[in-house]
Amino acid sequence: MNQEALAAKPLIEPTNRAARVSLRNTCTRAQTMPALLHQRIVLLDGAMGTMIQQRRLSEGQFRGHRFADYPGTLKGNNELLSLTQPEIVREIHEAYLAAGSDIVETNTFGATATAQADYGLEHLAREMNVQAAILARAAYDRFSTTDHPRFVSGAIGPTPRTASISPDMNDPGARRLNEH
Repeated sequence: MNQEALAAKPLIEPTNRAARVSLRNTCTRAQTMPALLHQRIVLLDGAMGTMIQQRRLSEGQFRGHRFADYPGTLKGNNELLSLTQPEIVREIHEAYLAAGSDIVETNTFGATATAQADYGLEHLAREMNVQAAILARAAYDRFSTTDHPRFVSGAIGPTPRTASISPDMNDPGARRLNEH
């Protein structure tokens, strides 16, 4: 089989019809982006964190009902809002799409176990990522059309721990990534 045939064939063939249709639609969306980039400039949304900060949310708003009694401060944990204030995250995605963005990024910049360990919420990293993807995709579904396709991109930022510099001058191989 030549390289073009291998590239066209998925590595894992879905077994049910719905999964095959979904895979074809995904491939179609993925093929749309390069064609679109040849036609025009594609716009990426702006900073989710800035849009959240403009709302001047209180500690209670970050906590929502689910974390009302959680010990410690949660204000500033923007990724938690995908769980506690999903309508705010959805509104921000929709505002960017309404303003002409072609791509919205998930609200997952700090939704890693390492970053969430600062809040004691590392066990929620996966849930935050899944919910953030669902919210971004819902905005995509509302705004994407055949004439103006939209896209969702995952976002990941740096962690509060460095993997490249040792915190211990006497042990250059030491890292603090597993300390949560």
